[in-house]
Amino acid sequence: MKLETKCVQAGYAPGNGEPRMVPIIQSTTFKYDSSEDMGKLFDLEASGYFYTRLQNPTNDYVAEKIAALEGGSAAMLTSSGQAASFYSIFNIAGAGDHVVASSALYGGTYNLFHVTMRRMGIEFTFVDPDCTEEELEGAFRDNTKAVFGETIANPSLVVLDIERFAKAAHAHGVPLIIDNTFATPVNCRPIEWGANIVTHSTTKYMDGHDATVGGCIVDSGHFDWMKHKDKFPGLTTPDESYHGITYAEKFGMGGAYITKATAQLMRDLGAIPSPMNAFLLNLGLESLAVRMKRHCENAEKVAAFLESHEKTVWVNYPGLPGNKYYERAKKYMPDGSCGVISFGVKGGRKAAEEFMKHLKVAMIATHVADAHTCILHPASSTHRQMSDEELKECGVGPDLVRLSVGIENAEDILEDLDQALSAI
Repeated sequence: MKLETKCVQAGYAPGNGEPRMVPIIQSTTFKYDSSEDMGKLFDLEASGYFYTRLQNPTNDYVAEKIAALEGGSAAMLTSSGQAASFYSIFNIAGAGDHVVASSALYGGTYNLFHVTMRRMGIEFTFVDPDCTEEELEGAFRDNTKAVFGETIANPSLVVLDIERFAKAAHAHGVPLIIDNTFATPVNCRPIEWGANIVTHSTTKYMDGHDATVGGCIVDSGHFDWMKHKDKFPGLTTPDESYHGITYAEKFGMGGAYITKATAQLMRDLGAIPSPMNAFLLNLGLESLAVRMKRHCENAEKVAAFLESHEKTVWVNYPGLPGNKYYERAKKYMPDGSCGVISFGVKGGRKAAEEFMKHLKVAMIATHVADAHTCILHPASSTHRQMSDEELKECGVGPDLVRLSVGIENAEDILEDLDQALSAI
């Protein structure tokens, strides 16, 4: 099936007389005829369900669809994108281990890695995504267990050179983990460029309607854990907390990573979405290919309009000719990048605040990657505790406006931005 068809049909195939839609299995537990039948599930000798904290059929149908879209071997839904980022690392790294990460990350992910997971004993080295080969090579250590980056960074819109980071990761015998939230598998499939594990905040474009918080982890099935046995004992040696199973031996390259994440991490930490949320996510996925095309078409028009407007001083959008990452974006995302743009308003903080007051179509919200056009002035909202000097130091200047272009008629979005800018 082509990708557009997978968005609609992958993951769930109803039988004769069965529901057309993915059924919502709103149950915490599942009944069995004998203890022996249930015991086979606990021993991972049979497939099935016994408690929704680990697995649920509705969640698995939707996870299978996302795996198909990304070209992976297996996937697991989580309760949020943050949980997906955490699990993706914690599944293969623990206290005393080290991870290399791009410094161009979503702020919540950076804080998770730099503060919270550091307290758990996992060290992170952050490298400029455009660093030299020497700088990238120098970031690795003997105890490095993974490399992490974002296809399109939120909110800096840096486009990662996936092939380059994959080559470096594989040279050191570790997997490359890519957060593909902004591009989605419609515009980029990192596995095809060498990534081994892909994560998503499904809250964004995949849901697309501000209805559900969620995340997903997809395993490519390409990384040979047994080849690097000493680096990944959690996958290549017996798990005494689960009957002595060695995941890489029992489930192979295609199933070891996600099985361990489910049987061990989800069992113990429980960051699973409700079946109802998975159902709503699936509704978003069915229209993902259609919506992403519209998001990108609208964003390209809006970026060009803003670049030529007398009230703006700069525009950052990877799909805009002349952008620093335009050629790289065309390589990895030839059909479009995303719908998120950042730009600077002439006149600084006060002018940006005045501009925001006059918007009628664009919705002021902290969210991005939504059917609605959403807009945010960080200096007066999410970053309001910082001085202008501090804002500039962290790359979010007082004039910066973040715009997530929706799927409305582009002319309405342009007229709204024009009248609001003209009011400055």
